[in-house]
Amino acid sequence: MQRPEPKNNQIKLDPKRYIVSKTDKHGIIEYGNDYFVEISGYTEPELLGQPHSIIRHPDMPKIVFKLMWDRINKAQNIMAVVKNLAKDGSYYWVVTEFQPKVDPITNDIISHTAFRKAAPQKAVDVMEPIYQKLLEIEKEGGMEASEKYLRGFLEEKGVTYDEFVNDLVGNKGLFKIFFTAMKKLFS
Repeated sequence: MQRPEPKNNQIKLDPKRYIVSKTDKHGIIEYGNDYFVEISGYTEPELLGQPHSIIRHPDMPKIVFKLMWDRINKAQNIMAVVKNLAKDGSYYWVVTEFQPKVDPITNDIISHTAFRKAAPQKAVDVMEPIYQKLLEIEKEGGMEASEKYLRGFLEEKGVTYDEFVNDLVGNKGLFKIFFTAMKKLFS
C-alpha cells in the first residue's frame, strides 16, 4: 500500500473519544476500534494485516519508535506523544500508551494493544520542536546520534523519559484514570 503524501491539515480529535488498536508482536494490525478506522481514513480491511507504521508520520523521529519498541518488547509500558498520518495525508496528535499481552506459560509477548487519546496542545507545542531537532540529527548522524541527543536533553532537565512525558501530558487525575480503565477493559 502506498503511503500518502503529508498535508498541512490537522484532524482535531474528540477529547471524549479514544483510539484503540491491537497488533501482533511484530506490529501487524489485528484490530482497530471504530474511531481508529474513522480517524485513520482507512477502511477496516485496508488496516487489518498492515504494519502499524502505515500511520507513521514522516515528522516523527525514528528514535521515538525505537524507544517504544525496546520497551514494549520487554513487556514494559511507555507513554508517548505521537504525530500520526491519515490516509488522505492529514495528521493528528495523540498520547499513546501500550498494554502488552504475555503468554502465561512461555512469558512470550503475544500482542500489543495501544490506547490513544487526543494530545494536549501544550504537549504538542513542546514535542514538535524536539522532534524536529531529532529528525535533523537523524538525517546527519543517524538514529544513534539522535538517541545521544535525547539522553543529553533529558539529563540536562534531570528527568527520565517517562517523567518528562508524564509531566507534559498531565498523566494524573482523569487522564491517568482513562488509561487505567482502558487497560482493564481490554485485558
